[in-house]
Amino acid sequence: MKIIITGGAGFIGSHVVRRFVRNYASYQIINLDKLTYAGNLANLKDIENEANYRFIKGDITDALFIDALFTEERPDAVIHLAAESHVDRSISSPLEFVMTNIVGTVNLLNAAKKYWTGEQRHNRFYHVSTDEVYGALEETGVFTEETKYDPHSPYSASKAGSDHFVRAYHDTYGLNTVISNCSNNYGSHHFPEKLIPLAIHNIQNNKPVPVYGKGENVRDWLWVEDHARAIDMIFHQAKAGDTYNIGGHNEWKNIDLIKLLCAIMDRKLNRQKGSSAKLITFVKDRAGHDLRYAIDSSKLQKELGWVPSLQFEEGLEKTVDWYLANEEWLTTVTSGAYQDYYYKQYGKTEK
Repeated sequence: MKIIITGGAGFIGSHVVRRFVRNYASYQIINLDKLTYAGNLANLKDIENEANYRFIKGDITDALFIDALFTEERPDAVIHLAAESHVDRSISSPLEFVMTNIVGTVNLLNAAKKYWTGEQRHNRFYHVSTDEVYGALEETGVFTEETKYDPHSPYSASKAGSDHFVRAYHDTYGLNTVISNCSNNYGSHHFPEKLIPLAIHNIQNNKPVPVYGKGENVRDWLWVEDHARAIDMIFHQAKAGDTYNIGGHNEWKNIDLIKLLCAIMDRKLNRQKGSSAKLITFVKDRAGHDLRYAIDSSKLQKELGWVPSLQFEEGLEKTVDWYLANEEWLTTVTSGAYQDYYYKQYGKTEK
């Protein structure tokens, strides 16, 4: 089987690529990534020379490129993770999110529709999405696969649009599509614009740790390797046209998460208890900030047998340990020097 994994140099994508390369030696894994600011090939240094792995630099918004790629590679499946994903960036630059998340997804769907004919019509297109498409919850309730879409930011609206197109291509053209909607991920190799790696970096360097509003927003957190394992199971076992929610059953207020992280960092850095918490700085809340997300992943658990492997406290300890042990990675990412890695490895030639 030959699988194109889009966005494979990103945070979640790199964990998925690594899992498939290591667990399925008979598969050919093509990592397709544009290498924008959040794509980092250094995330995959440990598997870049494996015989069943290749990297191709390319832009999913380029329809001609995607068509040529399918013509040349004839992939058996696509696992689509490439996306603009930062809500703050979507508020300032919504059109970029429309282009990547909607137009890019439709370009991939069109190529799959064109080249997967006859028996190949059953080849799989797996679209990885987010719980933010469902909107916000009050203090009770959870998102299920039947929850109506109600996106509140340009980011979540663009992901909702891409989800609708994936379902439409299944219903209209008979493509074998599956979708998963996941809660917030945490773990190693996370670009430090996001809450947990940003906080770790700032605490380590005695910089203010920004928290929106009063920190009352609630998120359901999932260890990224548990997400990659769920993607593996859904890809291989889900029925065509199906949808699964993936969540950690692990709700935390942002302020409580940051306080826990401060306590862990005090211990890891041998600082006086409570010293890191003094860095917490409340900032103006962002526009359209959803209060609470919570995922019901019981369908995934009952049908495919997936359950999270780590409690949050244990996973957060592992995450902090990784960042402290890989300070050079964090430094190169925050400085932008990581972008040199592609040119050192591959030169400036693009496919």
